[in-house]
Amino acid sequence: MDWKGYSRDGTVGVIGIGSFGAAVANLLAEKNPVIVYARDPEVVDEINETHMARGRKLDIRILATNDPEMICEKCQILFPMISSNGFKEVMALFSPFLHPYHFLIHGTKGLVLNLPEGKDLTNVSKITRENICTMSELIHNETVVRRVGCLAGPNLAKELAQRQPAATVVASRFNEVIMEGQRLLRSDNFQVYGNSDIIGVELCGVLKNIIAIAAGALSGMGLGENAKGLLVSRGMVELIYLGNALGGSTKSFVGLAGVGDLVTTCNSTLSRNYTVGYRLAKGENLKEIVRDMEEVAEGINTVRLVRKFLESTELRAPITENLYKVLFEDFKVEHALQFLMKYPFNVDIDFL
Repeated sequence: MDWKGYSRDGTVGVIGIGSFGAAVANLLAEKNPVIVYARDPEVVDEINETHMARGRKLDIRILATNDPEMICEKCQILFPMISSNGFKEVMALFSPFLHPYHFLIHGTKGLVLNLPEGKDLTNVSKITRENICTMSELIHNETVVRRVGCLAGPNLAKELAQRQPAATVVASRFNEVIMEGQRLLRSDNFQVYGNSDIIGVELCGVLKNIIAIAAGALSGMGLGENAKGLLVSRGMVELIYLGNALGGSTKSFVGLAGVGDLVTTCNSTLSRNYTVGYRLAKGENLKEIVRDMEEVAEGINTVRLVRKFLESTELRAPITENLYKVLFEDFKVEHALQFLMKYPFNVDIDFL
């Protein structure tokens, strides 16, 4: 492979080449040469020989490798775009080759558990905030990298791949990370905002997936826009309470990464989480749905984890609690909806 011109000074790395990883790699390749990491040698060969990845067209300035050391050596800025259930394993794989000079800006909308060896949600009595890691916290725990950021917002991969107008938020405690993210990604069709509340922005991307599953279920039941408006508005209140309890700022939830992403994923058949809810309402069971989905719907794990977290708090999150019953306890979607309609909400907005 000819790596001439692919040096640390100008080359950007993308870790993972799923639908969102491919879309971000193409955005980055508009300005810089890009190296993508894929574990599967066949996928690496496909990218380098045909500029395609599992049917997705890639820019000619994108080359691929399955060597973590090489991509870390050639790229100072890396964009991890991998599912939350594989994130810790991949960071452990990359950790020996990462240095304090690296920037990591992830695009993973999930949470992972920080529990003792042998413990998981099935055999612990409760979990607290200390047992929950966002992806930025996991990066800090697993590597020496400190300049960490995240991408979040209404960023449906298919629309990004079609170069339709969109925007995202780069969040980080480090202003230089935000500025680099904006410099690398901003274009005529893609606006990039900054936010210093990285935990809040990560939580926006994670928690809205819960409401997106519920929105898909409403659509699957054939209910109208009034019901959707009710769900989204009450869901927004629930997300803010959960987000505050987990360390996020209310400001982040009323911005692009919060309400912007929430509205998009609650109304799009392109959303994996929306699709899960839709199919549940049509009578399919969760195992069937998960088995034939190409990529992970992060909201499923988020519902399970957040519901366990609620047990150690005095918070009530009726949408999350009822969705848990639908996903894991064979509770009928229509029964969950009836419960929510009767839930005694007395005040519309009580968090401002």
